[in-house]
Amino acid sequence: MPKQLIRDKMLTRRSQCDLAQRHDSGRVVQERFLALDAFGSAQCLALYSPIRNEVETALVAKAALAAGKRVVYPRVEGDQLVFVQITDLTRLKPGSFNVPEPAGGVIADPADIDLCVVPGVAFDRKGHRLGYGRGFYDRFLSSCRQQMLRVGFAYDFQVVDCLPTGEYDQSLSVIVTETCMLAFCR
Repeated sequence: MPKQLIRDKMLTRRSQCDLAQRHDSGRVVQERFLALDAFGSAQCLALYSPIRNEVETALVAKAALAAGKRVVYPRVEGDQLVFVQITDLTRLKPGSFNVPEPAGGVIADPADIDLCVVPGVAFDRKGHRLGYGRGFYDRFLSSCRQQMLRVGFAYDFQVVDCLPTGEYDQSLSVIVTETCMLAFCR
């Protein structure tokens, strides 16, 4: 199935999830993630601002900040993502594509990021992800060190057996859903 058809199907399905279901499932995903040793040992976490009914990340951000970890969020600069440190979620303001992003602040060196939580439209059981089609995260991930843990947050229905992949697509280390966790060797 072509990427755009999969993307359209998943975005439609995600838009049909009611608020209570999204909230409950998203909370479970975040709690599963917070229980990982990788979260406990990470000093600098990259998170995303959810759009179009993506799994929330606020619970993770608050826990990380309370634990004294560095938390960074993406900001679009041209066709690239830079990750900017925040000290609280009120620092996020609508930016490119109306996605909340840090307006100012210190840009993190990608080499300092221990763990990056990556959004996606669909994921597969091999660690691949399908985004919105502009390649922002794939470009960013290709510039990061291989040891950085790459985590996808997804609802169960977003995980499929296999996605079409291209030469520039970057794979994940872990996918966390409300009922399972899938780990991959990269």
